[in-house]
Amino acid sequence: MVNHPKHSVLFQVSCLFVLTQLLSWVTTSESFRVFGPSDPIVAAPGGEAILPCSVIPAMNVENMEELRWFRSRFSEAVLVYRDQEEQKREQMPEYSWRTSLVKDQFHQGTAAVRIQNVQASDSGIYICHFKQGVFYDEAILELKVAAMSSVPEVYIKGPEDGGVCVVCMTSGWYPKPQVHWRDSRGENLTASLEIHREDAQGLFSTETSLVVRDSSVRNVTCSTFNPILGQEKAMAMFLPEPFFPQVSPWKPAFLVSLTMMGVLVLGTSYLLRRERSARVNVQQEMVNFLREKNDLQKTKLGTLMTADALCEELARRKAAYRAAWRKAQLYADWRKEHFQTWTFTLDPASAQSNLDISPDRLSVTRKDSSMHLYDFSSVLGSRGISSGRHYWEVKLKNRKDSKWILGVCREGVDRNDIYFESPGNGFWTVGRSSRGYRAYTDSEWAYLLVRQDPKSVGVFVDYTEGDISFYNMSDMSHMWSFKGVSLSVILFPYFRLTSGNVSVIISSMACVSEGREGDQEEEGEEQGEGKEGEEVILLPLEESLSPAREGLVPGSCAVDSLPGEGSPFLQQTMNSLFP
Repeated sequence: MVNHPKHSVLFQVSCLFVLTQLLSWVTTSESFRVFGPSDPIVAAPGGEAILPCSVIPAMNVENMEELRWFRSRFSEAVLVYRDQEEQKREQMPEYSWRTSLVKDQFHQGTAAVRIQNVQASDSGIYICHFKQGVFYDEAILELKVAAMSSVPEVYIKGPEDGGVCVVCMTSGWYPKPQVHWRDSRGENLTASLEIHREDAQGLFSTETSLVVRDSSVRNVTCSTFNPILGQEKAMAMFLPEPFFPQVSPWKPAFLVSLTMMGVLVLGTSYLLRRERSARVNVQQEMVNFLREKNDLQKTKLGTLMTADALCEELARRKAAYRAAWRKAQLYADWRKEHFQTWTFTLDPASAQSNLDISPDRLSVTRKDSSMHLYDFSSVLGSRGISSGRHYWEVKLKNRKDSKWILGVCREGVDRNDIYFESPGNGFWTVGRSSRGYRAYTDSEWAYLLVRQDPKSVGVFVDYTEGDISFYNMSDMSHMWSFKGVSLSVILFPYFRLTSGNVSVIISSMACVSEGREGDQEEEGEEQGEGKEGEEVILLPLEESLSPAREGLVPGSCAVDSLPGEGSPFLQQTMNSLFP
């Protein structure tokens, strides 16, 4: 009984020591940022490229937990350095034995990857990822594969085809250069022949010929342009007058005589044809009248037959479209006919302490606009989904520099501790972080290629088929889909406001028009000074407008289904038949 207080004191001292070490370790691991070069790195085919990244403040990176360079996905590793050695097994096959780690400036906080025998496929975006403990940071680099040679070589080949032939030759370029001819006034001239050749190193050489027939042109310039580097090299050539073919003095007289004879022949032919036409016109008019009457009867019969065929084709195409709508991920408005609008308000009981819910439960504001390492500012919708197909729209305002996550989560998820929005934890979400737009999957973050920043995001939940899809409602393009999800619990709308003075507003059906009138105000703010943070409005998709479709967009797939009854081709044909 006497020894218990001593053991209790020792246990408390030990716990305090461990907590002190953990706090110091976490604080230390958060004290760096990763930066890369702001300009693209240029390398020639067959040469080598160095991709450097640095930490600030400068520190020795040799003992860091992990240094990784990868392409668009985290698993597409170009080089991985862990436990003070390179992990060759995690590299993509095309980079095996072509990459090495540059360690000369480890003590100054800089590490670099050297890529040897650079290939055309190496051109693109790279991401360097430095990790220490639970903290990490990333930087984006760009590699361009291009090469420029010396100025082109221009020489006069000699007289050809009634003019002077000038040849321009160049070699050692990548990619294939663009060759242009210009005269002394800067106007473009059309080349008569252009030949491109590629050597064993992948470098291009060109030979371009130009025939100048205008003797007043005394100077021509050959310019070679590299489309990747945006640079060109040019060489001018002076054309002496003796190089142009001499014109014989009898040619102008011959041309005048030939012209006069042609005028006489044409005049005589015109008079003869006019006299003959006067006799034939009466007979031709009668024949035309009978032919038009016969054609009109045939057209009337064909119109009736065509109308029946078009009605049958219209019904077939409409049935094919309705049967294949699940395959179509081209545009969100293709799916709206098969989903019901899901209306809900924010649930104050589910809001965490950093959020302020308005009394009408239609808006929520983040109290603290700063970003923390672990942020728990999330709130759920008041109604859950347990069957059927439903959708809603989240409208975004003041999107610049804001971070957010939205989607659905299953009932009863733990949001009071450290968690990540992955399907394994009961979350199916997309969002915007400091690195761009992402989908939160179980294995890794999937970076989304977004052609246009979304002003509004549509969420489609097909509970029966296990399909949860997200669409950019600004251009109606598909962003991401979770396929084959096994759903057996209630799903609630989920919103997480990570940083910025973010507000969420849920508009009812009556407020939709008011929200649209505010769009002009929002655009004015974005073009002007703008405001901090982001405002999100949830709108029913039935009220959204579909832009003109310009073709396939990133994230979409080809659909072999036929157009519905709104097809412009069918409408135009019907209008022509039944004016």
